[in-house]
Amino acid sequence: MQAMVSVMKALSDRNRFRVVAALQTHTELCACQITELLQVTGATVSRHMGILVRTGLVESRKEGRWTYFRLKTTPPSESGPILKWLREGAKQSSQGARDCRVLIQILSLDKEDLCRRQRGEACCPRHLE
Repeated sequence: MQAMVSVMKALSDRNRFRVVAALQTHTELCACQITELLQVTGATVSRHMGILVRTGLVESRKEGRWTYFRLKTTPPSESGPILKWLREGAKQSSQGARDCRVLIQILSLDKEDLCRRQRGEACCPRHLE
């Protein structure tokens, strides 16, 4: 029962709810893509994602300087009905539809360009050729 309470607490935050809904339709998202979707700081995304990872809903992986997040392939068993309900609710909400449209645009951007836009040139310097 404690796992279900943790999942419900994690999903009670609007931004975490949106991230989990986005991860249900996109296999994996980079932290910078989530930052762009939510329009919050990287530190805020880090805090939200830490909560989702600790609940067992989301897992992360590092690839160079990038951190990627995806739904855990075996989330806590009690969360199955909750995730199904979330998926259906997100499909029917105007926010879910907006997020889907915005994510399509975000995913078409180069991650380094996205990072530069969020953090400045020092984050991902352009290599002169």
